[in-house]
Amino acid sequence: MEEAIAKGRVPVGELKRVIGRRVLMLFVIGDILGAGIYALVGQVAGKVGGAIWVPFLAAFVLASLTATAYAELVGKYPKAAGAALYTNRAFGIPFLTFMVAFAVMMSGITSASAAARAFGGRYLAEFVTLPVLVGALGFLAVVTLVNLAGISESVKVNVVLTLIEAFGLLVIMAIGAWALLQGDGNPGRALEFHSEDGAFLGILGGTALAFYALLGFEDSVNLAEEAKDPQRDFPRALFGGLVVTVVIYLAVAFTATMLVDTRTLEESTGPLLEVVNVAGLSFPPKLFALIALLAVGNTALINMIMASRLVYGMAREGIVPAAFGLVHARRGTPWPAILFTVAIAVVLVSTGDIGGLADTTVLLLLLVFALVNVCVIVLRRERVEHSHFRAPTWMPALGAVVCLILASPLTGRDLDVYVRAAILLAVGVLLWLLNHLFSRRRAGA
Repeated sequence: MEEAIAKGRVPVGELKRVIGRRVLMLFVIGDILGAGIYALVGQVAGKVGGAIWVPFLAAFVLASLTATAYAELVGKYPKAAGAALYTNRAFGIPFLTFMVAFAVMMSGITSASAAARAFGGRYLAEFVTLPVLVGALGFLAVVTLVNLAGISESVKVNVVLTLIEAFGLLVIMAIGAWALLQGDGNPGRALEFHSEDGAFLGILGGTALAFYALLGFEDSVNLAEEAKDPQRDFPRALFGGLVVTVVIYLAVAFTATMLVDTRTLEESTGPLLEVVNVAGLSFPPKLFALIALLAVGNTALINMIMASRLVYGMAREGIVPAAFGLVHARRGTPWPAILFTVAIAVVLVSTGDIGGLADTTVLLLLLVFALVNVCVIVLRRERVEHSHFRAPTWMPALGAVVCLILASPLTGRDLDVYVRAAILLAVGVLLWLLNHLFSRRRAGA
């Protein structure tokens, strides 16, 4: 990075530290809430049966292990670079650092693609009947236009959509509370396990999928340079945000399984709409479908912004071809990077389903998380002058092992998911080689 600054590739200066603990925690909550819970409750039900809440609770416990790693590393190195920064400091291998950043970027694209498939399904059918693929591709086109319009417009849209998606989940929680008071539904279904592979493997597979709904906490590390007191505030905001989110998710999962039978949830691409349709507490289904569509849209928008900016940043650092670093003269948006990321999303949407794309997202990030947990232990050799959160050594060690287990075929993950992830990472290798080749030619000239 120092060399890049010297060559004028990045501006010299520091970001303003203006974000307090409360705002930071709200960012964590808003980043986690989204398409995962709106779209994947039914998919998780297909793994375990009625006890949907168990995989979500297990995913929270396992995510907390990795969260301790991020909390320590952010306090130690309060910079806005995340996993790539930690990998670079721990191992100093440029190619490995690049592949970590590229895996994070690709996880954003696969996540947005899963959201696009969810958008084109049951929720959209409340308003118009279209093939899922047509609705998904049309949705991607709208997200791309918002992304191209400018970061200011995109952030404003994101704030509004975050509030809307949170309201939608509160509606489901209210429906569940009303159903319990009225004696409706079947609460006993929340204790039923129906898995072809047995309860343990069913929970393991469901946890790997439910992990998707808790992703987003790792993105908050990019605010480290703008937090007032990252060493003190970040751990509290991170763990507080995770706790608030999992409480909401558990309430939503319990409500869904209490009011709707497992098969209906599993077969629906809009499982929470099925809850609204059978609720004793009246709420307009079309209005909820609109809320769900906006929530799904928010997830896709956040991820596509992140992915395109990562490509842009790597181009400006000379890591990938410089063409991806071009910026629109009037809008100030990295249009080649945006078009590159949306092209990959179009391919993914056209060839994958919601569960497979969400699982690919989880697989890519589990590999990154495993490495981040290892980085914590490796970087214990480096001392810093300021105090910071320090995770008990067993937590990142266990976190690395757990991430590798969840990334393994033991979860019952389809082979297609591994093939898709391998192809996406191969694109990164190709970009690295192309840039290396062109760099050598320029140097020779």
